[in-house]
Amino acid sequence: MRKLLAVATILFAVAACTFTASPASAADTPYDVLVFSKTAGFRHDAIPVGIQTIRDLGAANNFTVTATEDAAAFTAGNLAAYEAVVFLNTTGDVLNDSQQAAFEAYVRGGGGYVGVHAAADTEYGWPFYGQLVGAYFQSHPAIQQVTARVENRAHPSSAHLPQAWTRTDELYNYQSNPRSSARVLATLDESTYSGGSMGADHPIAWCKTVDSGRSWYTGFGHTQASYAEANFRGHLLGGLRYAAGRAKADCRPETGYTPLYNGGTTGWSQSGPGSFTNSDATLSSVGGMGLYWYSAKQFTSYSLKADWRLTGDSNSGIFVGFPNPGNDPWVAVNQGYEVQIDATDAADRTTGAIYTFKSADIAARDAALNPPGEWNAYELLVEAQRIRVYLNGRLINDFTNTDPARNLDGYIGIQNHGAGDQAAFRNIRVKELTGQPPVTNLALNKAATASSVESASYPASAAVDASTTTRWSSQFSDPQWIQVDLGATYTVSRVRLLWEAAYGSAYQIQTSTNGTAWTTARSVTGGNGGEDDNTGLSAQARYVRINGTTRATPWGYSLFTFEVYGN
Repeated sequence: MRKLLAVATILFAVAACTFTASPASAADTPYDVLVFSKTAGFRHDAIPVGIQTIRDLGAANNFTVTATEDAAAFTAGNLAAYEAVVFLNTTGDVLNDSQQAAFEAYVRGGGGYVGVHAAADTEYGWPFYGQLVGAYFQSHPAIQQVTARVENRAHPSSAHLPQAWTRTDELYNYQSNPRSSARVLATLDESTYSGGSMGADHPIAWCKTVDSGRSWYTGFGHTQASYAEANFRGHLLGGLRYAAGRAKADCRPETGYTPLYNGGTTGWSQSGPGSFTNSDATLSSVGGMGLYWYSAKQFTSYSLKADWRLTGDSNSGIFVGFPNPGNDPWVAVNQGYEVQIDATDAADRTTGAIYTFKSADIAARDAALNPPGEWNAYELLVEAQRIRVYLNGRLINDFTNTDPARNLDGYIGIQNHGAGDQAAFRNIRVKELTGQPPVTNLALNKAATASSVESASYPASAAVDASTTTRWSSQFSDPQWIQVDLGATYTVSRVRLLWEAAYGSAYQIQTSTNGTAWTTARSVTGGNGGEDDNTGLSAQARYVRINGTTRATPWGYSLFTFEVYGN
């Protein structure tokens, strides 16, 4: 959205160093940012320099900036002119009811939010804002030096940062930990300063999605000096690019992963020619064609995550499901599966493809892919003989092995393809899913009913028939529900939903033993459609119901697939 109207605002211009744009950010298509700095409580003296910093970043990185403290700017028509809105050290109650409604609709509809420091000390009485910012301010000690531990070095706001980021600022304690609803980017090491109250897990920067919108928050930015720091300016620029949709990232919450590589190479072996250098917790390919594989353990059912970056027209891939290759990397090629990361090849051997076996969904891939020179994040979800590929949090491939000569059980590895190919990997981690329920779908072709149907062509039964070409679709109103009778009582541990373009952004998974008294097993807010794989449930149920309370589109609720797993 290019800005339709310019709002003139008189600012104090504060001199600061210029952040040099990287080639990736310089190539961004133009966008527009609204900076909002109204205060109804404490007022930070860093606000003017913060505004000027964002203006400087915009001049160097192809976005325009409108700064205002007038809450009347929060109308549907005016907000539509901006890709991102920054709450820069706002405090207190700064928007009235109609302005709140306009901003909520803007975010849920695809807009971006950036919260800086005291943005967490804002709008305590507005539940949506609490969801958006991720956590509210509680207290802070005196300004002092701290070491932040950067745990996500793929996000555009933190990929340039060292693992241990030492700086001086005012350090917030928060009323709650946002980790369960957001992807934490960095935490404070409370052993390096005085006054922390959150313990070993003290997030200070994070990102998340809210319906179709994007949210990014940093607790740094109290002091004027912060805005002259190159690392902080890069941090802020990356957050703006993510919120504006110019850089992609996986901002789904993440817990329970075990690092296989995050700087240490214990358990890894090189097969075949070439190698990987290991510097700054980054593996960089040298020569080839070889395979760097994790020889300490084989894996069966698991989620494997890895951050990767290609330079130019390079080639590499992640291999899964192969036996011990010894010194022959072709064992992985011939007996395993490669998930490719070269976006320039044919459809069945490009980024997201199961190499030579199945192309990625190219439109979904292109919508999720960052260009060469920027970091991307993969999740490879392997369950039995099925592998799903997520790129920056978006499902782009779903493949099932039917070849008796291959098996998805086995080792994992990364490829060094050749002398002309430059690939880098960070933060390779795994979560084993040994506690996952069996592969039998208990809801398959069972009796299903719904609160309504859009028409007779979209019955409830179409959601439980294992076909992704048929669907249940409701009338265009809230609330709506669909339920399935499993025929007997089970311990339900997982519910998988595959939404059509019309989806629920808020719904409950409800269970019942008699079809009358319902218990909520999980509440989902901020859903963004596609596949919702709800694992880790534990409920005794014969009946399972999806109770939709908020539609994400003007249409109804529409499910291709409603699956239930358990014992």
